[in-house]
Amino acid sequence: MSLTTALTWKLHGDDGRTIAEGDVVRPDERLTWPATIGLGLQHVVAMFGATFLVPILTGFPATTTLFFSGVGTILFLVVTGNRLPSYLGSSFAFIAPITAATASSAGPGGALFGIVAVGVLLALVGALVTVTGTGWIDALMPPVVAGAIVALIGLNLAPVAKANFEQAPWVALITLAAVILWTVVFRGLVARLSIFFGVAIGYVAAVVAGQVDLSPVEQAAWVGLPDFAAPTVAWSVLPAFIPVVLVLVAENVGHVRSVAHLTDPALNERTGRALLADGLATTVAGLGGGSGTTTYGENIGVMAATKVYSTAAYWVAGLFAVALGFLPKVGALVNTVPPGVLGGVTTALYGLIGVIGIKIWIDNHVDFSRPANQFTAATALVVGIADFTFSAGELTFNGIALGTVAAIVVYHVMTSLERARGAGAAGEPRP
Repeated sequence: MSLTTALTWKLHGDDGRTIAEGDVVRPDERLTWPATIGLGLQHVVAMFGATFLVPILTGFPATTTLFFSGVGTILFLVVTGNRLPSYLGSSFAFIAPITAATASSAGPGGALFGIVAVGVLLALVGALVTVTGTGWIDALMPPVVAGAIVALIGLNLAPVAKANFEQAPWVALITLAAVILWTVVFRGLVARLSIFFGVAIGYVAAVVAGQVDLSPVEQAAWVGLPDFAAPTVAWSVLPAFIPVVLVLVAENVGHVRSVAHLTDPALNERTGRALLADGLATTVAGLGGGSGTTTYGENIGVMAATKVYSTAAYWVAGLFAVALGFLPKVGALVNTVPPGVLGGVTTALYGLIGVIGIKIWIDNHVDFSRPANQFTAATALVVGIADFTFSAGELTFNGIALGTVAAIVVYHVMTSLERARGAGAAGEPRP
């Protein structure tokens, strides 16, 4: 099927203007173009609250990150045959390794090298899944392992949140309170944007407190090219980045299954393409100075709320994000967000990443009466949260890398020994 053929959508219903009770707009359908453009902009708003935080927290250029999130989304749509709706925003799983690499002798160029390496590996995994299916991923990372890895990546960042919080405690507290209260005061899509509005409220508080310098925004041009940058080879950063591949695999597989469940079970067959597409998008971003990407749950929430799963809306969102990349004033404004605001929002955000890992355990009914599950989670979490480190020559393995290895090794060794002594591993839930 050619790209021209793929870029066609049937009007939903009779005229694309209404959605009947109980109906959904499928990926190969669309509403009228004015409605589709409006939905696309809604997807931009949904992704922006999380995507713009990554360059703030890592020091990467905001406009470049937004540009490559748009490029990545368009690339994802093309590779998946324009039938798998998804927005590729900046992945939080990259924050810790990027921060570590940037602070080391590898610098920002080394961090980009790590992003490219993750992208290439993820693309290779996608190619393999296209041929073999996802069974081997399920075997390598059962729910107890996947949950532990996701949880430790978020909780490993707790000291960073504390450091920012302590720089401006009152502004941080206002920001944190705003994020928390926004989620319960409002409902639906508005509630899902709690991070974005929490940061906005905290930012206003910081302006009142005299903690924001807006002169860079005034000096920035309205229109200009994103700040592109190239990676530099730095093998020492790889131990910190490689575990991110496992997180991206889990996120993409979960995303495809969610959309397939809500629209068309046949979309599960495109899981390999989704992984390949995200791998290519991450690689392209790393080569040009952007952060790694992943499929966004925020946008699944938008689709669930609107019942519109049309890929046409994502083309609008991707193109609009690319356009934002050419507005330096947007990037300058993002860069003025002060530490207190970051401390407040990341106190909640990093904790939420940890809770997502715990949710994986709950949703899959992981049996923590089994010693193998107990020690897998316990060992991995302590190694990750305490940020154990191990050096071998120029390579340094941090808590995320070691915690990931611990989760996989402890689980499979203990399970193998259980089977060897005849106890078996009965009861382990399958994803």
